[in-house]
Amino acid sequence: MPAPSGTTTDAGPARPGTDHGTDGTHPGGPGGSGGSGGSGGSGHPTTPPGQGTGTGTTSTALTRAQLWTRARGFLLAVAVLLTAAVALAGLRAGDHHGRLDPRSADPDGSRALAQLLKERGVTTRVVTNAQEAAAAAGPGTTLLVADPDLLGEPQRRAIRSAIDLSGGRTVLVAPGSPTLPELAPAAHAKGFAHQRDLDPGTPACTLPAAGTAGRAGTGDGLRYTTDLPGATGCYPSGGHPTLLVLPSTTKGGDTVLLGSETFLLNKRLADEGNASLALQLLGSRPELVWYLPTPADMSADPGTDAQDPALLDLVPAGWTWALLQLFVAAALAALWRARRLGPLVTEDLPVAIRASEATEGHARLYRRADARDRAATVLRAAARERLAPLVGVPAPQAHDPAALVPAVSARLTAGGRPSDPAALLFGTTPADDAALVALADHLDALEREVRSS
Repeated sequence: MPAPSGTTTDAGPARPGTDHGTDGTHPGGPGGSGGSGGSGGSGHPTTPPGQGTGTGTTSTALTRAQLWTRARGFLLAVAVLLTAAVALAGLRAGDHHGRLDPRSADPDGSRALAQLLKERGVTTRVVTNAQEAAAAAGPGTTLLVADPDLLGEPQRRAIRSAIDLSGGRTVLVAPGSPTLPELAPAAHAKGFAHQRDLDPGTPACTLPAAGTAGRAGTGDGLRYTTDLPGATGCYPSGGHPTLLVLPSTTKGGDTVLLGSETFLLNKRLADEGNASLALQLLGSRPELVWYLPTPADMSADPGTDAQDPALLDLVPAGWTWALLQLFVAAALAALWRARRLGPLVTEDLPVAIRASEATEGHARLYRRADARDRAATVLRAAARERLAPLVGVPAPQAHDPAALVPAVSARLTAGGRPSDPAALLFGTTPADDAALVALADHLDALEREVRSS
């Protein structure tokens, strides 16, 4: 039987008994029945689908699975970075409260000073509202305002009222020109001190706390000047004090202007006489009210209800930089992993496979798996498909014994050569390799007899 056009044929069929196997149709060749090859069974095409003697075009389109395989490493890295950032933020949230915060153990916090004051019987109370700070001020309290320049006009009025009426001590940390006219109108800022550690400046400095503490880190901040009688200036830099004590209109009260908060921080408390000066300035009363202004308090009028801050107002500034760094890292990773996408590339497909090579490969696989049942089924199915058109049986009924066997038997009887086609075409599985080889030979002989009858 001639091979279909456009395929490759081979004259040497391989047989199961000689370590050869079958393709999808026959152990001796995809279209033959083993044996002699005279019936054309060993010359049928074995070129796999999509392969031939011509050339084809390979598409560069990526499937979803390929896209996921390429992107999962990058997505995993981003997830790890985000998880680590959230975990670090959660772990640090308990100890990180900001600069000059008595609850913070960070280098820029003031928790060490608060602990020392507690040991000396001074209680520290943190407030974040100007009204609450003014209400807490009294003769037995020291009110510390951490950053007066951040206060709005309503908040400054509330603090000024506490300064005039409380009779206690008010400590303003680094107040500048915008704040001094309202909180300390008798004082004026005179630029910055360019030295970090300064001497008290005796005998002009008569403040006992400065005399006891000695040299301290009050520099690296603002300097002040005043004409108010009874004022005391200490730790001068360039002729102007960096620590100024102003008497209050209420008996027993005073206002302390600190040009720098450095000596109150954890990282500098143990240097020079910083601890002694801080303890004496803030521990002169039994209660310390530590006022830390917040964004909500800065814009709210003490006599009205503050509006809830927006979501972005609650995000710390550090997170903005962290997200920007993650975005830059992601962009760099994308550029690193990116590949240049050009036009589709046409390339030659592999050459056509010889029929004998494919047949031998399948035969070896069948023999290694001891798959005689599969080989016999393929042999018989291929023989039935070739015999059906020869005896006038429609292709859909080629595997129906009731239709095929009588037609084949009639053709053999008409030729004068009786045979038993039912056992050959629809029989049992061969018991061994020799029986399988014999089956292939008998099917070849049966097909030759039908063709010649």
